[in-house]
Amino acid sequence: MPVLMADNAKNDEDWDILTRSIEASVEVIQVAGKWSADNTLEIFKLLEAKILNNKIPAPLCQKVTDVIVNYLRTTRPEGKLEEIGTALLLALGSHSPGMVIIKLWDSSGARSLPPRSLLVAVGKLSLCPGTATYIGTTWEYILRLLRMAQEEEDMLAMCHALRGLVISARKHLDLDSKDDEVMDITSEAVAVKAYHTLHVLFNRWPLKSKKKVTEQALMIIGHLFFLMPPSKLKNQVNWLTRRLMTLASTNLKPFYLSQCICQLLDALALSGCGGVNLASQLENITDMLFNMVNEKIISSDPYSVQNHSLALKAFYILTKLYSDQVVVLIRRAMESKDPAKIIVALEVFQDVFHNVPQTEKLKSDVMNSVVIVIQEDHPPVRMELLSLIEILAQYDYLHLPQGNVIIDYLIKLSEPDPSNEEDIQLMCFRILQMVPLPKLVTLVCQPSNNMAFLILSKATTEIALKTQILGKGPYLSSFHLTPTQVISPQKLLTHLVLFALKPYRQKKFGVSSLQLLQSLHPITSLHPVINSNVGQLWMKMIPQMLQILEDNDEKSLKQKDWENKLLQFSSQSLMAINDDSWLEQLTMVILERINYFSDDEEEKAFLYRFFGFTLQTSRNPQLVKMMLSAILKTSHEELQEREGLAVALGIVSLKHLKIVLDGLQEYGTMLTNPETSILTLMKEHQQREWGLVCDTIHLSYGKIISENKGTIFNHLNDILTLTLQHYYNCVVEKDNNLKLYYLSPLMHLTNVLSSQSITLPNTIPQKLEVIAFMLELIRGEPMTCISSSIRQKAMNVITDFRKLKPLLEPEYRADVLRTCYKSVLSLPSLEAMLKDASSPSEGQANVELFRETMHALRKLMEAMVLEEPTRIPTCLELLDSWLNSQKDNERERAMWCVARILGFTVKMNNFEVEIQFTRLGPLVRLLAIRCQDPVDNISFLSSQAVYNLYCILLLQKQMMRKKQGLWEEEDKSEVYSAHVFHNNIYEIAKAFAEYFTQIQLTNLVLMAMEGLTDSKAKVSLAAAQLMNAVMKERGKDVIKIEQIVEGILERLNLQQEPSTREEIQQVMCSLAGSNTDAVVPMLLNKPLPWDRTKLTLWRTFGTQRGTTIKILQLLINILEKNPREDTKEMAFQPVAVTCALCEMLSGPPSQEAVRELYPRLLLAVLCHLYWVIEQSPPQNMLVYSKEGALGSKSKPFDPASCTLEVVKLVFMAAAYDSVVIYASEHHCWDLLSSPKSYYIGIMDLTSGIVKNCETFILHRFLNRVRNMLYSLDHRQKVTARTFYVQLLWHRTVAETLGQDCVDNLVRWIKEPSLIMKEIGLRGISNLALHPKHSEALKSLVPLLRDFLKNEARVTVQAVKALRNIIYHRLGEDTKLIFCSISKQLCPLINDERDQVRISATSSLGHMLRRLFQFKPGTSVRREIYTFLVPLLLSLQDNNIQVVKACGGALSEWANVIGWSSLIQMFRHTTLSDHIQVLEETCSFLVYTVRHYLLGVLLTQSFSFLKSPQVFLRTAALNFIGLTTKKINMSHIQESDVQLVQNVLESMDSDPVESVRSMASDILKTIDKDVKHHHAHLSRLSHISVNFLKVSGIKAPKRKKRLFKTVKQEGDYDGRWKRKMWNWFRSATNSISKWCSGGVTLLQSSVKKQSLGKSTDKAENV
Repeated sequence: MPVLMADNAKNDEDWDILTRSIEASVEVIQVAGKWSADNTLEIFKLLEAKILNNKIPAPLCQKVTDVIVNYLRTTRPEGKLEEIGTALLLALGSHSPGMVIIKLWDSSGARSLPPRSLLVAVGKLSLCPGTATYIGTTWEYILRLLRMAQEEEDMLAMCHALRGLVISARKHLDLDSKDDEVMDITSEAVAVKAYHTLHVLFNRWPLKSKKKVTEQALMIIGHLFFLMPPSKLKNQVNWLTRRLMTLASTNLKPFYLSQCICQLLDALALSGCGGVNLASQLENITDMLFNMVNEKIISSDPYSVQNHSLALKAFYILTKLYSDQVVVLIRRAMESKDPAKIIVALEVFQDVFHNVPQTEKLKSDVMNSVVIVIQEDHPPVRMELLSLIEILAQYDYLHLPQGNVIIDYLIKLSEPDPSNEEDIQLMCFRILQMVPLPKLVTLVCQPSNNMAFLILSKATTEIALKTQILGKGPYLSSFHLTPTQVISPQKLLTHLVLFALKPYRQKKFGVSSLQLLQSLHPITSLHPVINSNVGQLWMKMIPQMLQILEDNDEKSLKQKDWENKLLQFSSQSLMAINDDSWLEQLTMVILERINYFSDDEEEKAFLYRFFGFTLQTSRNPQLVKMMLSAILKTSHEELQEREGLAVALGIVSLKHLKIVLDGLQEYGTMLTNPETSILTLMKEHQQREWGLVCDTIHLSYGKIISENKGTIFNHLNDILTLTLQHYYNCVVEKDNNLKLYYLSPLMHLTNVLSSQSITLPNTIPQKLEVIAFMLELIRGEPMTCISSSIRQKAMNVITDFRKLKPLLEPEYRADVLRTCYKSVLSLPSLEAMLKDASSPSEGQANVELFRETMHALRKLMEAMVLEEPTRIPTCLELLDSWLNSQKDNERERAMWCVARILGFTVKMNNFEVEIQFTRLGPLVRLLAIRCQDPVDNISFLSSQAVYNLYCILLLQKQMMRKKQGLWEEEDKSEVYSAHVFHNNIYEIAKAFAEYFTQIQLTNLVLMAMEGLTDSKAKVSLAAAQLMNAVMKERGKDVIKIEQIVEGILERLNLQQEPSTREEIQQVMCSLAGSNTDAVVPMLLNKPLPWDRTKLTLWRTFGTQRGTTIKILQLLINILEKNPREDTKEMAFQPVAVTCALCEMLSGPPSQEAVRELYPRLLLAVLCHLYWVIEQSPPQNMLVYSKEGALGSKSKPFDPASCTLEVVKLVFMAAAYDSVVIYASEHHCWDLLSSPKSYYIGIMDLTSGIVKNCETFILHRFLNRVRNMLYSLDHRQKVTARTFYVQLLWHRTVAETLGQDCVDNLVRWIKEPSLIMKEIGLRGISNLALHPKHSEALKSLVPLLRDFLKNEARVTVQAVKALRNIIYHRLGEDTKLIFCSISKQLCPLINDERDQVRISATSSLGHMLRRLFQFKPGTSVRREIYTFLVPLLLSLQDNNIQVVKACGGALSEWANVIGWSSLIQMFRHTTLSDHIQVLEETCSFLVYTVRHYLLGVLLTQSFSFLKSPQVFLRTAALNFIGLTTKKINMSHIQESDVQLVQNVLESMDSDPVESVRSMASDILKTIDKDVKHHHAHLSRLSHISVNFLKVSGIKAPKRKKRLFKTVKQEGDYDGRWKRKMWNWFRSATNSISKWCSGGVTLLQSSVKKQSLGKSTDKAENV
């Protein structure tokens, strides 16, 4: 109890909260104008949720309803706010619907429309329970509002309200007394209101313009129909129909109209009849319904589906009310021209057909309408039409007279046409199964229904099988006795067998035919028991045949085998039937089919075979004879007919040969009997008819021969006799046309004979008579034109007799060939045939006929080859005259024959018997030359003939080797081909060369050589090419070389045609390549200078690599031979070799060979050059002349210049043009032209090689020259050693050699020859470039030092060697090496020989640069100082090279000593400012260097005053003068001044006046300076002076000393260095002691002064 009270208390509390919450919300709504729409929307949603989820007290509900409705009336919301207002009212209505409905007719809004939300809510609430008492009042109020609505949204809202009222009213009226609720309105009042509402909606509302309103209104109107009395509704039908038709014309969804019409008709049908008004409006209503049915059905649109169903339902209702009238309207629509209307009518008719009474009149009318639709045959209509026909077939409409039209239509639609869809065909198949079986079988066999055979046969098979399952008899059990109505069994069998002929036509023709045939058996009897063999046969064979078709497809099935299977099936069926009368009827059916029904060639051919197999099964000879006579009388106008008839006779002959031959013989009398029917024809038709009969006979004989291979030979001679009699005894006029009529069938017959593989009789006497007759016909043909195919056919006939005996005699065979050759090859050219023709078409026909004639000739030639293969050469010999004809066309045809004969011989591949080509050489030569024939096709055919001849020889050779048991050679036929031989005589000769002996080869070459001067360029060129090819292939086997060489040279001078000349040159080139030792000496021995012909030959020798190498090797051997020393005259052959090389190496083709022989060739030529220049040939000795550029003169060469030219060409041919450029820049060619400078030129040339050639080339040179270093020939030795030492320049070469290299060089420098000394020193110099040998070369320094006082070039090389040793050495002992050679090197700075002076000065600069890197010490610096005065003296030279070298050396000297301010000045010294540089240097020395050091330099210069060189004495005076000029001599002690004066005075005895004058001038200058300065300064002690200088206190000046101790002049020469060094060391020690005494005056010094102007290291010293 307390818990319950607590719950109640809690509930009360919750209600209070809810009530206050709702009231708060209401208060908010009342001031909604102050809130935004979004806020109001949220409040409405919240309020709706509270109302729906809670039970609201009535007062609160009323209050909320009033507030909401008032808000809606006031604000008129739209959109979401309006929707939520509706939802809120519905939520309130769920508690009290009447409270919301009453607000609708509230008087406060009587003059205006209520809110839309309220209308919508009322409409929905009207459908809820408890609202029946408000229906009448609400409807009354809504009815008044309907007239006030203007806006579409208002109308829609009213529709919502009205729809709810109408549905609710109808529901309550339908429920009647069962309804617990009672409406506030009677049914009569409802009917009235419904009537008024209907009129208001149609009359007041603009339904045509407002689509949505109209849709909702029509939904309301459909319900109003059921609220109105039927009688009153019938009166409104006309008015309603017009209104609905008007709406139908608008863009309105059909669903609403169809629903409205359906509801109208449904409401009217409730009374049992539609009324008069509805009957009068049937057409209008059906038109609207037709349009609605015609609307496209969209499955995703439910309205579309419902519209279709409702429209059909409306038709169904109308048909129940007005059956006849509706059918008439439907038929009228079916007969219209509009396919859409027809489709709709057919669909409607299918829907209502079962409700229509089936009367005879109806059937007739319906069939007429269907026929009309069929005749129009609109493709879109077909499916609906077939659906209707299927319904009609169920009511036996197909049995009516017009049913055939429908059946024909069904068959048409069953045909495999792209326009016939698969669904349509399936429907046709279903309908056809409703056709009676006999009629369907007849339809299957009608030729007009062939395209629909699959459907028809399938339907027939289905019906037949169903019939058998039902136990009924087969199709023929009761119908075959009435053939006028049903097809006969013979026709059925023929038809189905023919359809099975192409089993995969439409994929299933064969299967369908066989299945139908199987389903209809037995086919020959009224009862299955009789002739049961046929049924058993078919039950066995047909499944086998079906299995064959299943296992194959159209591609894999062998048609011929299938036809034989069908024929076997037919034959066995006929044998099982065993009824001659039945067989006779069948043959008549087949003949009828052949004559009248079969247009298909393949089918017709099969029918002839079918006829033959049918007649073959007969055992009645009379029947066979009668049927043969009948078929021979059939039409034979077409070739197919004649061939078919022949096939049929051939098949019959297998069982009835004698009857068939007799029948043909009797039939052949038409050709020879004067009373024949042929002569009854008009004359212009007689020959053609004769030819047709003749063709039929011969074709038949041919087929009989083919079919009766074992027995026919007994009748063969008789048959040939008859064929000849047919022509000899013919009854019509004989002319070319008749010959053609006769020859064509005869050719077919003989062709059959030739194709037989059976063994024929030993002799056929008629063979020779036939061949003779054919030759007679050929000779009778004109050779000026080709007017007919008589000769062609005659040759074919002769060809076909090749297998028959007797064989032709050789003479007779030759006569046959000669006759045919003459008849064919002599015909005019094709161009002439075209030109002489009366029309282009005739010309083309003649050309085609000629081609066929040539083909016949080819077959004839092949027959002769087969008959006697060993006679092939004879066949070819008969063509010689034609091959050499002057007419292009005759040569071309003859060559074509040769190619074909040889080609066929190869294909025959029968070489058991050897073919002897006794004239092989002439044949090959002729064919090879014809390969260059001006006519392209002759050339091409010749290449084919040559290839075929080669294959024959090769195959014969292989056969011979095989017989001998030797290994079979590789198949060379794959190497060669006609394409290879075409225009390629070389390949021809290469291929045939192995088949000739030496004598044959030589004779062939000599014979071809005769043709080199032929007047025809092509012939001469071909001869040259043939020779060239033979030489290339077997030149070594050729003899009589001298005769051939002389002959070629002679004809080469006579031949002017460029291409032929070039080919002849190639002949000589090939000959020289294979016989080098014989040909080259002969050409070298020709007198010099050579003419252009011989020179061109030598140039040609350089075009073929193999030949070039062989010749170059021979020429090198000649050059390498040591000439005899006692020879006074120059050897001729080596000089000729250089002339030959000039030409050979002039062209680019020789480059590859030269590269291969490059080092050896170059060394040989250089050694020869040395020999030539030693011989001192006269310069006007002309040995070679080189053509200049176009328009310029040729350049003559003597032996030396010619050899130099070869050297250049060797480099350029080896692709080292840069070496030639280098040699030209270094004047190598001039050096090489003199014996004295030759080795120098070699050095420079080798330098160019080292710089520009690859490393492997250098090693090749090294390997060559190492073998020549100690050659007995001094020329080779000098050349090799020079190359050797200069190759050491290259690092890889130097690193390759070991200690033996140093030993060689030492050995060479010790030889007495100066050249060898220089070469050896050059080698040491180059070897020193590479640190690897530095240790070994260090030991050579004392030896090299001795060479510094030698001949100029030796001294220069020694200096360079020492320079390189020092410059490229890596160790610290480099300074010691330099000191060891400085005494010997210093004098060379002032050597009187320029090259020595330049070399020594330049080398000194390099040495100093290297010493600077090792930071030289005191002793080294002392040695370096000794070079200053010599360098300054040499700097005054006027030789620019000397000045340049001195400038470089002085710059390096200054860099080592530390005089950096002088480096740039020295480095850029030139000849124009070298004296100025000297002056500046002297000034630097005076103002910078200590006077004692200056005195040493002056003392060193005094020694040069006694030099024998005037230049050195002058330079020394110049140096003394400039130095003393810069020195204030008044500050120098008198003794030192006196010493200088004494030295200068000693120059008075110099023999050169300028020197004496210069010394006098310097002396005067010194005297003048001394006299002007007599001031005497007190002498301070040495320590005092030093002290004053350090303390910065100026001391009185005292005179300085230049020379510490004055000695005699001679003393200066030997001891000045040692004295200077002793002085320098004692002075340094004194200063050190003085400084250590602690002089304090240095601390009081205010300003530190500089000890000198220069900061250089030399100043500190």
